[in-house]
Amino acid sequence: MACDEPAALSGIFTRQNSASAVSLDFEPDADYKFVETLEDRYKCAYCHLVLRNPHQTGCGHRFCQQCILSLRELNAVPTCPVDKETIKMHEVFKDNCCKREVLNLHVFCKNIPNCSSKIILGRYQEHLQQCLFESVQCTNDGCCDQILRKDLKEHLSQHCKFREEMCQYCSKYVVLVNIKNHEKNDCPDYPVPCLQNCSQIILKKEIEKHHAVCPEAEVDCPYKQYGCLVKVKRGKLAEHENGALREHMLQILDKNSRLEEQISDLYKSLECKEIKIQQLAEAIKKCEKEFRQFTQLFGKNNNLMVSTQALASHLDKSARLESQVKQLIQMANQQQNKLDLRPLFDTIENVKQKIALMETYDQRLVVLEGQSSKHDLQINIHKAQLNKNEERFKLLEGTCYNGKLIWKITDYKMKKKEAVEGRVLSIFSQPFYTSRCGYRLCARAYLNGDGSGKGTHVSLYFVVMRGEFDSLLLWPFKQKVTLMLLDQSGKKNHIVEVFRADPNSSSFKRPDGEMNIASGCPRFVPHTVLENTKNTYIRDDTLFLKVVVDLTDLEEL
Repeated sequence: MACDEPAALSGIFTRQNSASAVSLDFEPDADYKFVETLEDRYKCAYCHLVLRNPHQTGCGHRFCQQCILSLRELNAVPTCPVDKETIKMHEVFKDNCCKREVLNLHVFCKNIPNCSSKIILGRYQEHLQQCLFESVQCTNDGCCDQILRKDLKEHLSQHCKFREEMCQYCSKYVVLVNIKNHEKNDCPDYPVPCLQNCSQIILKKEIEKHHAVCPEAEVDCPYKQYGCLVKVKRGKLAEHENGALREHMLQILDKNSRLEEQISDLYKSLECKEIKIQQLAEAIKKCEKEFRQFTQLFGKNNNLMVSTQALASHLDKSARLESQVKQLIQMANQQQNKLDLRPLFDTIENVKQKIALMETYDQRLVVLEGQSSKHDLQINIHKAQLNKNEERFKLLEGTCYNGKLIWKITDYKMKKKEAVEGRVLSIFSQPFYTSRCGYRLCARAYLNGDGSGKGTHVSLYFVVMRGEFDSLLLWPFKQKVTLMLLDQSGKKNHIVEVFRADPNSSSFKRPDGEMNIASGCPRFVPHTVLENTKNTYIRDDTLFLKVVVDLTDLEEL
């Protein structure tokens, strides 16, 4: 479909009625092979190629839109290259009649002779998007192969090295070129030989469990604590125990003898300590007796200095003896605790009880974790359903049923940047309907352009979607459609394009999938016009697009 002229032409060319435009366009630099010889009246008088967006001068010659602009830029007073007449820019007008004729010229597909299709020029790009003999790139990440569209499905399923295949061991899908590395390094179910050379093949995830029982693994002798330092394979451990039974018994007896000697020495040391404690106790009693005698003497003697010194000397001696007694008592208690094993047994029994209690807690914790996982799963299911219902309610609240759509696009700069970077090439509007039970429709916008408008224009398309009442409606869709960019200044200086749906186009047949191929204007509005600060199409980083479907002669159900 014809796009609106750039802003530079708005004051030069006479604007024609856009209602006569059709949803057709073609790439200017392609090498087209026409079914019939291209007539001179369809060739540009300047570039001698097929006319694109033809404009007619006052002298009656036709030029491409870009060529007429080039003539004006080259000469202040442009002249017609055919008859050398001065081109008066106010007499130049857009020749929509010639444009329709050019767009309906038949051309061969570029993939001839494989593809024998003959297509009108305006549908050439649309045909290439469906042509089975067009080369397309493999869609698998990492694959750069170019394949004919008809062979793409077979390539993706059988030949592509970057396709995903199921691991034969763990059933996980892995990229084919990485599957061997996955099996050897990451696959938990990959069979591996035991590292102890026991000739068994074990799953990688169970290798540690196997090593704990592997008969070829070397283990310490159970009597290591008694002095046996032999390492033997687990499978021959019983044989070693039976063969070395005498040595093990001797080692146990030897250790027990050493323990008995240590206990005997401790008892002897304790007896010595007790004798010394008794001696100290008798010395304390003797000191106390002497202390009472000195007290009596002090009462009779007037020499206070002598008595005080004697008293202090005996007090110091008594304090030293008392300190030594306390130390001996403490040492005796420590020695007795070493010999008394009952506290140790009590501690061991308490630890066993705590371990048993912790095991029951672990079992209960596993049960509770299972119940918690079930509850979390149910909660997530309910949350997903609530979100789905909320989105549906919002969609229903904003849906129009009168064939009109007002589409508010916010954050224009951010969304255009995403389109330029290739992250989000296009955006869709919310669906709207021609009536409660009518056609389901939407709009699609490429903020960085699509096709011939890529990088320079905003492309706007009209999309027919699959609806609930399609089986009751008339097909193909034939209504007139108006696409508008709304002026936000209140002056209603809107940019408008109008076309009538082509009944022969697959874009307007009854949808087989979720939606048909979009149809509309790849060069709807130039970025230079849209983003010009003198215009008011964007305010607060927001623009408004409007789509109107002509409901005339449309029968309601």
